[in-house]
Amino acid sequence: MTAREFEAALLTRCAAVARDVAPVAQDQREANVFQLAATVIRSRFPRESIGLMQASEQYFATHPDERLAPGDVIRNGWVLSLPRLRDMLSQQLHGR
Repeated sequence: MTAREFEAALLTRCAAVARDVAPVAQDQREANVFQLAATVIRSRFPRESIGLMQASEQYFATHPDERLAPGDVIRNGWVLSLPRLRDMLSQQLHGR
């Protein structure tokens, strides 16, 4: 899977969780990306932000040692940049 394909799949998953289609993060990467995504879309999409944060928190309730600082999520390459995450996820959420 290329980096672009991976990013597209992760954005699609964020949008689905934000819409409460799949309410639990499946792994550490998703949980940390969901938490960041919830933060960057909070002002424009408060309901969706809550869904992402809840999915993240449910995962971290059973895996507390897997929570990373935002900088570590970016350094791991799971998110390229916060503005890009916000813009691309906002586009997906607007496209309901």
